[in-house]
Amino acid sequence: MVSSFYISIITSKHYLHSKFKTIYNITFIASISLYKLNLQLLKLVKENFKEKMENMFRLIDNDQEAATNRCIWVNGPVIVGAGPSGLATAACLREQSVPFVVLERADCIASLWQKRTYDRLKLHLPKQFCQLPKMPFPESFPEYPTKRQFIDYLESYASRFDISPKFNECVQTARFDETSGLWRVKTVSDAESTRTEVEYICRWLVVATGENAERVMPEIEGLSEFTGEVVHACDYKSGEKFAGKKVLVVGCGNSGMEVSLDLANHLAKPSMVVRSSVHVMPREIMGKSTFELAMKMLKWFPLWLVDKILLVLCWFVLGNIEKYGLKRPEMGPMELKSAKGKTPVLDIGALEKIRSGKIDVVPGVKRFIGNRVELVNGEELDVDSVVLATGYRSNVPYWLQESEFFAKNGFPKTAIGNSGWKGRTGLYAVGFTRRGLSGASMDAVNIAQDIGSVWKLETKQPTKRSTASHRRCISQQF
Repeated sequence: MVSSFYISIITSKHYLHSKFKTIYNITFIASISLYKLNLQLLKLVKENFKEKMENMFRLIDNDQEAATNRCIWVNGPVIVGAGPSGLATAACLREQSVPFVVLERADCIASLWQKRTYDRLKLHLPKQFCQLPKMPFPESFPEYPTKRQFIDYLESYASRFDISPKFNECVQTARFDETSGLWRVKTVSDAESTRTEVEYICRWLVVATGENAERVMPEIEGLSEFTGEVVHACDYKSGEKFAGKKVLVVGCGNSGMEVSLDLANHLAKPSMVVRSSVHVMPREIMGKSTFELAMKMLKWFPLWLVDKILLVLCWFVLGNIEKYGLKRPEMGPMELKSAKGKTPVLDIGALEKIRSGKIDVVPGVKRFIGNRVELVNGEELDVDSVVLATGYRSNVPYWLQESEFFAKNGFPKTAIGNSGWKGRTGLYAVGFTRRGLSGASMDAVNIAQDIGSVWKLETKQPTKRSTASHRRCISQQF
């Protein structure tokens, strides 16, 4: 009985041992299989990760083109805008051997000049004050180059310095990533009916969209119900189609004056709205550029004295312009330009048309009623068309997510004067100091030298620089 009991225990023990051994073998085999499966999965993940990385990141250098990837590392600054300011900055960076990428929302360089200016336009200042760094205008060009000549100059400039902007890429947002210490610039391109979104990662961001990125449309009662044609000055090309028509020109700056002159030359009947005081000066005094004369005097005399001299000279050349409805501001022309960035009008013939009655000067507009306009003095005019020479504004607040350097008006907070080109965290602005093309050129030189000094220092350890920056970019993306 006892023997049978022990025999059953021994038998059970052998049976359980056999079962455990079988289970162990099965578990071991399963573990080996799972290990092999994990290795295969790990290999697939690694290959997929590598492929994704290769697709999502490209180092862009002098000799490489950016692919339309989702995310692109730029081994240098990103310049937003391919107008004169952006081209000048790119050329100066090229001279410093710093790689860059230029982003442009239009399909050409200098789109403002090529697509949004009237046909008769010429530079208002002598060419030596409008040339970009490193390349003067051709000697064959006149003192005041035409619109077409200036565009040709810019295209030659881009070709000489090997500047190839990324066209049709509209910047949606640009923000500084505090974690990575890099700028993230997102663009959208609708070229060739294919919407492509790209994010550029960079250490430096240069804002070169300028003072005149977007048209200003005034809010005037009844304007939307006006039955005639309404165009902004940026869409005005020539007064030829307005011959014989009564045209209201809203605005009396350089554009308003020149559009009114062009309309009068094409036998239209322009009425120019003057809502506020304005400085009108001859483009030349005694055969010399008024602007050049002012610049020379500023080297020797204080600003207030230069303004006094200029106003006396203007009175001798133009006479009393206030009797024609053109009241001068209390502040002098150069002081007003320096303090508020308001450019005086350089007359090229409009004042003579005003004297002869071919251009009427009228006060501000109160409202539109059908095809009539009521002025602030109660007078009513019949008009066929309206040209809005109401200026332009910066578009920076719409896409730049930053408030320390740029103000709400889209200009650097210290834009007027000799500063205003450098912010923090690698942010720069070019062409916002309200000093025209010469001011933009000075900004471009300063920016390139500032970035170039850092670049040259770091090129002593190129591998360390590129690898570290690229790793930070990857860590933010994943």
